[in-house]
Amino acid sequence: MQRARCYLLGETAVVLELEPPITLATQKRIWRLTQRLAEIPEVVETIPGMNNITVVLRNPHTLTLDAIERLQRWWEESEALEPDSRTIEIPVVYGGAQGPDLSVVAEHCGLTEKQVVELHASVDYVVWFLGFQPGFPYLGGLSSRLYTPRRAEPRLSVPAGTVAIGGEQTGIYPLASPGGWQLIGHTSTPLFEPGQESPVLLRPGDTLRFIPQKEGVC
Repeated sequence: MQRARCYLLGETAVVLELEPPITLATQKRIWRLTQRLAEIPEVVETIPGMNNITVVLRNPHTLTLDAIERLQRWWEESEALEPDSRTIEIPVVYGGAQGPDLSVVAEHCGLTEKQVVELHASVDYVVWFLGFQPGFPYLGGLSSRLYTPRRAEPRLSVPAGTVAIGGEQTGIYPLASPGGWQLIGHTSTPLFEPGQESPVLLRPGDTLRFIPQKEGVC
C-alpha cells in the first residue's frame, strides 16, 4: 500500500497526500474516501485531487488532530470505488488558429502533427478529478509519446473549449482564463453551464474520447 501523510492546510483544512506513483487504482480509493467523508457532519467539504484529498472541517480548532488520525486510518481501510461511469465523446478541431501549439508538441515529440492528432484521439481517457476551473477535467491515459512541458510563459488568455497538453496531462479549459498548457485544439462542447441543473458536464470516473473534426464542423 502507498504511504500517506497528513498535514494541516491553513486554519480550516487537513490534507492526506500519497507518495507516487499516481494510478487509477489509487484514484478509485480516493473517490471512495471522498464519498465516505461527505457523510460526516463535522466535514464541510471534501476536495479530491491527484494522489491527495483535502478535507475542510466545520470546527477545526477542536477536530484537527482527530481528523488527521481518522483520515490516516480510513485511507488504510478504504476500498476502490467503481463509479457509474459514462462514456462521453468530445468533438475537436485540431491545429490551426484553435490549436496553435500543435506544431510545438509535434516537434518536441519527434512526430508529425497528424501523428499527434492520431495518438491523442486514439485513447479512452478517464476523468481522474476536476480542478483549476469548474469542470476542468484532469484526464488519465495520455500516451507518454505526447508528454510535453508546459509553456515557459503562460498565455494571458486561453479560450473556453481549448484542448491542451501540460506535461503528462491532457485536459479541456471550460472557461477563458490564463494558462500555460500547450494548446492543440478546440471543442464547441460546453463543459460548464452555470444556469443548468447539472452545470458540469464531466465527473470523476467518466470515460472520455476525443473525436477529430474538420474546421467548421465542431
